[in-house]
Amino acid sequence: MAKEAMKLVANNKKVFHDYFVEEKYEAGLVLHGTEVKSLRLGKCSIKEAFIAVDKGEVFINGMHISPYEKGNIFNKDPLRVRKLLMHKAEIMKLTGKVAEKGYTLMPLQVYFRDGRAKIEIGLCRGKKLYDKRQDIAKKDARRESEREFKVKNLY
Repeated sequence: MAKEAMKLVANNKKVFHDYFVEEKYEAGLVLHGTEVKSLRLGKCSIKEAFIAVDKGEVFINGMHISPYEKGNIFNKDPLRVRKLLMHKAEIMKLTGKVAEKGYTLMPLQVYFRDGRAKIEIGLCRGKKLYDKRQDIAKKDARRESEREFKVKNLY
């Protein structure tokens, strides 16, 4: 049985700039019909989204799914709080980690796997300003070395 490829819907690159991603988890999304259709069209943003654990359940806040054009009265609020589906053991582990100082849960990407909407969650620790500066310096150095390598290979 061949595995269906993962179809990426939304990506949150800003998280990798602002946080150290320590662990990654996969969770299902509880959606209504027109939201799924809108997701399939790629109309989703998780730039300002964050994840909260409340009473043993995981929710995503601030995730924007644009209303489906042909959905009329069946469309839901684009910014409504959506429930995430995870195993209880994973939720308990995340609750313990988030209780520690400096940890937070952030959405990394939204995608379809085997026809089901999934979200990748990162257990993140915030970067300080000097950490960001180090990352930028490393990126610049790598880019510069690649440029020099390219110039050497041209001649």
